[in-house]
Amino acid sequence: MKSSAPPLIVIAGPTATGKTDLAIRLAEALIADGTPTVVISADSRQVYRGLDIGTAKASPAEQARVPHHGLDLVDPPDRFTVSDFVVHATAVLVQVAAGGGLAILAGGTGLYLRSIARGLPLEELPDDPGLRAGLEADLARDGLAALVVRLRSAAPVLAATVDLANPRRVVRAMELATLRGDGPRPAARGYDGASAWVGLDMSRDEHARRITSRAHQQFADGLVEEAVALRARYDPTLPCFSAIGYREAWAVADGVMTLDQAVEEDAARNVRFARRQRTWFRGEAGVTWLDATADPLPASLRTARAILDR
Repeated sequence: MKSSAPPLIVIAGPTATGKTDLAIRLAEALIADGTPTVVISADSRQVYRGLDIGTAKASPAEQARVPHHGLDLVDPPDRFTVSDFVVHATAVLVQVAAGGGLAILAGGTGLYLRSIARGLPLEELPDDPGLRAGLEADLARDGLAALVVRLRSAAPVLAATVDLANPRRVVRAMELATLRGDGPRPAARGYDGASAWVGLDMSRDEHARRITSRAHQQFADGLVEEAVALRARYDPTLPCFSAIGYREAWAVADGVMTLDQAVEEDAARNVRFARRQRTWFRGEAGVTWLDATADPLPASLRTARAILDR
C-alpha cells in the first residue's frame, strides 16, 4: 500500500534568505529529473488573498514555473489557524504521494513547518477564539510586559519555552495555559515518510543589507498602493495586517512617514523578526544549514535525491 506521506524537503530560515527562490529552483530540477514535485508555502500571511507584495509572495510568473500550494486560501477577515494549514497541506501531500512525487515545504512560519514535518498533535493544543480575543484585549490595554508576568505566574514551564518578545506567541501561550494548564507542549509524532530539513542563513550584516534592499524593492513594486487598496476593503486592525510593511505603507499614504522613513522602519522590524525566527529554527534538530549567499541548490538537490533513494 502506497504511503500517504511522500518524500518531503523542508526549507526553513529567517525572512529574506531566499527560501522561495530555492524551493522553485529545486522543484524545477527535480521535475527535470522526472520526479513530480510541488511547493507548499508555509507562511501564515501568504494564505491571505491580496497580501502579495507585503508578504513577498511568489509572483504569478514564479507560481507558473512549478505547482504551488498554501497561497491565497482565505480572505483577510477569515480566521486561519495552524490546524487549517495542516488540513490543507495534508490533502496536498496525499495527492503528491498518490502521484509518486515529492513535496517541498518552504517558509518562515516555524509552527507551520513543525506541524507537518514533526507531526505536532494539534488536538492536544486546544483553542478558544473568545478567550484569545479577551487576551488580545488585555494585551492592547496592559501591554506585553504585563501579559508576560501573568504567563510566568500561571504557567512557568510553558513560559520557559515561549518567545516572550513575540506578542502573538505570548497570547497563544496564555490561551493554552488557561485551557490545559501548565506543562510542556505535547511531543511531536514525527513525519510518516522520508524527510530532510535544509536551513538558509547568512551573516547578520549581509542579512540586514538584503532585508533593506527587499524593503526598497517592495515599496518600488507598489506596496503603498496594495496596502491602500486593502484598507479600502477591509478593517486595517485585522490580524493578517500585522505582516510587516502594511503599517509602514499606510503611514506613507497618510503622510505620517516619508518613503525613506517607512523603508527604514520596515527593515528594522524585519531584522528584529529575523532574530526571533533564527532563535526558533536553531532549536530545530537535524537541519542542514547552508550559506544563502552561496548557491544552495546543489546541496539541496543532493539532499532531495538522497531521500528519494531511501
